[in-house]
Amino acid sequence: EQQKAGTFIASALATGEPEVIGAILAEFAPRLSPEALQAAKAAAAIMAMNNIYYRFVHLASSPDYKTLPARLRMNVIGKPGVEKVDFELWSLAVSAVNGCGMCIDSHERELRKAGLGAEQIQAAVRIASVVHAVAATLAGERAAADSQVLAA
Repeated sequence: EQQKAGTFIASALATGEPEVIGAILAEFAPRLSPEALQAAKAAAAIMAMNNIYYRFVHLASSPDYKTLPARLRMNVIGKPGVEKVDFELWSLAVSAVNGCGMCIDSHERELRKAGLGAEQIQAAVRIASVVHAVAATLAGERAAADSQVLAA
């Protein structure tokens, strides 16, 4: 239950869509301890930073960036306030939303080491996919409504 609730929350936060975030927090935040809720939020925050940085490192043509230290503050990864496997799962879901292949590989590898199977990992990514789809649809509908108002 904690893994599922945290996956929904971290994924929603990754979308940045206020309506989705509000609805998912209302549904799933009460199911988590304050520490787990904070950890889910921290996973979304830290991955927002890491996914951009490591996607750049992966996509940049120059190999120089792969050898430079990231020098990003990532203290929460070492002590997230929940079991490491839960934090890794939430980080994987956010990395899927943000499209960082390097981070997806890293978190998937850690989850496999922790004993999670393909079905459990896939379930988290399926949650992230659905949450992202709802957020994208709401944002698209809002943009369409705004463009109709502007055209009028």
